[in-house]
Amino acid sequence: MSDKKVRTRFAPSPTGFMHVGNLRTALYEYLIAKSLGGDFVLRIEDTDQERKVEGAVDIIYDTLKAVGLRHDEGPDIGGQYGPYVQSERKDMYIPYAEELIKKDKAYRCFCTKERLDGLRADSDDPGAGYDRHCRGLSQQEVQELLDKGTPYVIRQKMPLEGTTTFEDAVYGTISVDNSELQDQILIKADGFPTYNFANVIDDHTMNITHVVRGSEYLSSTPKYNLLYEAFGWEIPTYIHLPLIMGKNDDGTISKLSKRHGATSFEDLVRAGFLPEAVVNYIALLGWAPKDNREMFTLADLEKNFDISGISKSPAVFDYDKLEWFNAEYIKAMTTEQFAQAAKPYFDKALGDILLDRIKLASILQQRTVRLTEIPEKIAFFAQQPEYDKELFVNKKSKTNLENAPGLLKAGIEALEALTVWDHDSIHDCLIGLAQKLEVKNGTAMWPVRIAASGMTVTPGGAVEILDILGREESLSRLHKGLEKLEG
Repeated sequence: MSDKKVRTRFAPSPTGFMHVGNLRTALYEYLIAKSLGGDFVLRIEDTDQERKVEGAVDIIYDTLKAVGLRHDEGPDIGGQYGPYVQSERKDMYIPYAEELIKKDKAYRCFCTKERLDGLRADSDDPGAGYDRHCRGLSQQEVQELLDKGTPYVIRQKMPLEGTTTFEDAVYGTISVDNSELQDQILIKADGFPTYNFANVIDDHTMNITHVVRGSEYLSSTPKYNLLYEAFGWEIPTYIHLPLIMGKNDDGTISKLSKRHGATSFEDLVRAGFLPEAVVNYIALLGWAPKDNREMFTLADLEKNFDISGISKSPAVFDYDKLEWFNAEYIKAMTTEQFAQAAKPYFDKALGDILLDRIKLASILQQRTVRLTEIPEKIAFFAQQPEYDKELFVNKKSKTNLENAPGLLKAGIEALEALTVWDHDSIHDCLIGLAQKLEVKNGTAMWPVRIAASGMTVTPGGAVEILDILGREESLSRLHKGLEKLEG
C-alpha cells in the first residue's frame, strides 16, 4: 500500500442535502489525499434508485465548489477509472458476484418478500436476519428455479465460525465474531448492486487506497474485508471518523439532527454562515492539530492535516462556536469583500434605495456574527420605525425630555449650515456643537441619533447614520423628531 499513490474517494448518494457529517467526510478525504500528495475522487453512488432525489447531484457539485474541494476525477471531469456514477457501471457488478458464486463465497437466494417478511414477523428478535434458507440448495434445485425464471438475489456466504479482524487507522485492531455477520445481499432482484457490494468493487477497480467514512460503518467492515479476501484483493487502509453529536435541551447529547438546528451545508449558508467558516469549524470536529491552533484556511489544512490527529471520541456540534468562527472570518475580510458577501442582505433590506454599500459595510462588519442579521440591523435606513419620544431619555448621555428638544434643535441648525455633507464634516459639526453648548459629545449626539434612526441600538453612531442617509433624508427625520418632542 505504501508504494501506491494515495487515492481517496467521496461517494455520496444523491438523496438530498449535504449533511455536515457528509461534508466533514468529504473534507477529511480531500485533506488526507492532498496532505499525502494523492488524488481525491468524486463518485456518485446512486444504486438505490428509489431514494434518488431530483437535483441532489447538483447540490453535491455546488457544495464541493462552494467550500473549495476540487476533485481530481469525477462524473463531470472524467478520469481513467470511469464511469464515476454507479448506475452507469451496473453491468460490471454481476460478473463479480457470479465469480463469488463459483468460488462458493456467494449464492443465489430465491426467497420471496412475503417469506422474508414472515421470518421477521415470527421472530422474537427484531434484529434477526435471513435464515440462510437458500444457502444449502443443490445445483440442480438452483438450475430448476432459474429455468422457471424465478427472481433471485445474490447473497454473500459468510463464514459461520471464527472471527474477522481488521485494522483501522483511528480505532486500531477490531475483531468481530463471524456468527454475528448476516448473509448480506450483493445483487438485488432488479440487477442493481447493494451499497456494500458496489462500494468494494468500485473502490478496488478505482485503485482507492484509503477508505474514509463514519464510525457507524465499523460493523460493516468485516463484510467488506471478506469480499476483498474472497477476490484475493489488497485491503485498503480504513479510517473511520467519530460521530458528530448535537446538544439536547436537557444537556444530553445525541446524534446531530434537525432538532438541534441547521444540519446541512445549504441550511448553514442560509442561516448566514460563510462557507470558509463552516469548513474551518467542521475540520476541528474530530481532528485536533498538534499546536492547538483554531483558525485554518483550506490551504493551511492541506499542509497541517494528519491522520494521527483524528479522535475516537464523538464530536459535539456547537453552534455558538461556529458563530465565533463566522464572526472572526467576517472581521478578517476587507470592507469590499464583506460588502460583496452582504449584498443579498443589503438588497433584501433596502430594495431599490440607493445608499453607499461600502459605508454600510464599514459600520456593520465588526458587529456582524451571521449575515442573516444584516437586514434587521439596517432596516431603519429604508424605513424609520415608529418610536416613542421616551427613547430620547438616556441616563448615560444625560439627556431627558426637558433638554432633548433644545439639543436637537441646535443640532438641526448646525447641520443645516453645512455646505459639505460627509462623515468628517458631520463629525466636526456635532463635536463643535457639544463644545459650544458645553456638554459632552454623547449628550449632543444622542437626540440626533434617535431622531435619525428611531432606535437605541444601531450599527454606527449619529455621524455614520447621517452620512449614509444623506442630507435631505437626515434633516427630514431630524425635523420630525423635533416635532415629536415638542408635540
